[in-house]
Formats: sequence, C-alpha cells, structure tokens
Amino acid sequence: MDIRSYTVPDALGRDTRDLAAGKVQAILDDIRHRGIFYIGRRDCVTGYGDTEFYDWDLYFEMLFLSYFGVSEYCLNNVETFLDTQLPTGFVSRTLREPRPRQHFKPFLAQTALLGSRQNRDFRWLCGKYYERLQKYLDYWFWYRDADKNGLCYWDGSDESGMDNQARRLGHMDICEYEGVDLNCYLARELDAMAQIAGEMGLHQDEEAYRRHSARLKALIEAAFWNEKDGFYYDRSEKTGQLNPVLSVAGFMPLWCGAASPERADRLIREHLTNPDEFWLSYPVATWSKSEPDYYQMKRDMCNWMGATWIPTNYMVFRGLVDYGYTDVARSLAEKTFELVVSQPHLCEFYNGETGTGQGRAPFWGWSSLGYVMLAELLGGFSHSDLDAREFHTFDGFHFSRW
Repeated sequence: MDIRSYTVPDALGRDTRDLAAGKVQAILDDIRHRGIFYIGRRDCVTGYGDTEFYDWDLYFEMLFLSYFGVSEYCLNNVETFLDTQLPTGFVSRTLREPRPRQHFKPFLAQTALLGSRQNRDFRWLCGKYYERLQKYLDYWFWYRDADKNGLCYWDGSDESGMDNQARRLGHMDICEYEGVDLNCYLARELDAMAQIAGEMGLHQDEEAYRRHSARLKALIEAAFWNEKDGFYYDRSEKTGQLNPVLSVAGFMPLWCGAASPERADRLIREHLTNPDEFWLSYPVATWSKSEPDYYQMKRDMCNWMGATWIPTNYMVFRGLVDYGYTDVARSLAEKTFELVVSQPHLCEFYNGETGTGQGRAPFWGWSSLGYVMLAELLGGFSHSDLDAREFHTFDGFHFSRW
C-alpha cells in the first residue's frame, strides 16, 4: 500500500482533515527548524526545546518521521549515543547531561532496525556498532538482574521515564523493582537484535536472541501476572512480592506479545476499558483513577499519575491491534487524534479528563504519533512492526526540502 497524502477518516469531516494536515506540516517545520542540532560530529534530532536528547523519545520521534521518508536520524542519533558507551556497555539515557546510573531504555536496537529497514542497508552496523548494541543490551541482563532470575530492574521511577511513579518503582537509585514495562521493552529489543543479526547473516546470534526473547516472554507471564486482579504488576527483587499498583505499564505485555489471549482479554475488559480506572474521557490514563494518589494537574511537568501520554497510548494501541481488539483500538486512535488536533500546539502530555494540553508546548516530539495511529489502523500497517519489510510514506508533505 502506498499512501500519497496524509489522510484521516472521512467521518471526521473535510475541515478537520485540513486542520490536521496543517498541524502536521507545522510539526515537521518545527522539527526541521528547531529540533536538529549538530552534536558528536552529526546532525541529530530531538523533540525538546532545551536541546536534550532522550532514549525512548528518540524511538517514537523516529517512528513519526519514518512516515515522511526520514531515516538518517535513526542512524545519526544511535551512533552518537553509542559513541558515549562505557566499557561496561552502559549508555546514559540522556546525551548532553549524562545520568551516570540511568541506562538507555531498551529502544536502541529497535531504532537501529527501523532506520536500517527503511534504507535497506545494515552495513553501517557491521563491526563496531553491532558489537556496541550487543554490549548495551548485555548491560541490562548482567548488571540489572541481581537475583539472576532473568528479569531486570529499574534504577527507579525516573529511569523508567514515568518520572513520578515512585510508589510503583521507588525513587532514584533504589534499584529494587523488576519493571513489567522494562522487561517487555527488553523482549522487543531482543526480537529487534534477532532481526538485525539475521539481516547481517549472523544466524547463530539470530537464533540466540530469539531463544532469549521467548524465555523472557515466558518469565513475564510467570512472574508479573496476578490472577486475582487480572493485571500485570512489577516485582520487588528484595521481597519477591508483586507491587499491586495499577499503572499503564501493566498493559505492556500486549505491546511485546507476551500475554496469553485469555489474560489479554481480562486486561482489556476489566481494566483498560474500565472508566473507573484507565478509560477516561481521553484515555489511556497512566495511573488508574482508582489509585488513592491518582491526580490530574492543571499545569506541571511530567505527570505520570493520571495524565494521558501519547507514546503509551501508541504502545497500548498496537497491542490492541495485534490481539484483534480492533474496535477498541479504533476508539483509542480517534480519541488520541482528538487530543492532538484540538490544541493550538502539540503538547507533551494531556489531562485525561478534560483533554487540556499540559507540559511543554509547542512540543514537536513523540506526541506527533497521535496523527498516525488512525492511518496505521485503516491502512493495516505499522513501522513499529519488527517484521515490517515495506515502508509507507505520506508524500503530500514534500519532506524532500530536508
């Protein structure tokens, strides 16, 4: 399928479609003029006005740009981060002001795969950068699995990117909680490394990564599921007990394909679409409304205890599609589109009850994915599919100006 222009459903009306097209063009212009900086001998892209570069932000920003034929920053940013790698394999999750205990979240291999598939060229990874990807991934399993049960832990909530979910993961440097989200990201990262190894003809590595991913997905199912509650919780390495907090992280087994169909059904019916928990007027809440410390702020930075964030919406959305819950996926995509198109500028996150934009604005980072979810659903494709071989572009935006 070849998409010749950016489109949204006819049911939304021509005026809304035209409005969306104009807003997408404005985002692209912001990225072009305000989001590219020369660093580490390369032009790199960031969604933040303060010129900092972040780990998982990069992956979602690259997904958005991939729909406009832009792939060079997959390579440039990945190389720039990997050039900072320590002998242990550690790569800070931030670039300009490194955080010495916060490792790059498991999205580097997925970003490298995205760019390589777009370019149909994996040669840039041969030798140094492939080996650095291996070391970065090994760091998680060697240094972040103290009880050696195969599951890795976060340093604390800040490292997870869900900054203020300390009741779920502890404060900075606590190094206690095996994150259900972390291990789901790692499973996808192992799948991405298997794809990269296969493309490079390294078939022993490919098989090893596939086996590791399968083991990890089985561990996710065995360790994090609470049958009584029908939900996936994080686990304390110190006590071996689950931490029963209802967070959007509990839906990540849908994103990596670890959840059984039966568990996925409970997760979606009992929790995701529950208006008293996650399905607010503008879902998906990052912290269940039933939690005692749930809140929606009028204005603040980085609220993950109730606010709606587009990247987590995107991951939940892809899980819904993969598990066959198309109607719920469409509803989520439409609600997310409504969030991003209704504001004067793209915002960092949104109030899930009112739809008000919050955090940084204008924000040309990962919230841009709110404009592509419907197109993915209606077109039956996704660049985040780790098996994707064909890439589709919205040609109506003349991104060749780059």
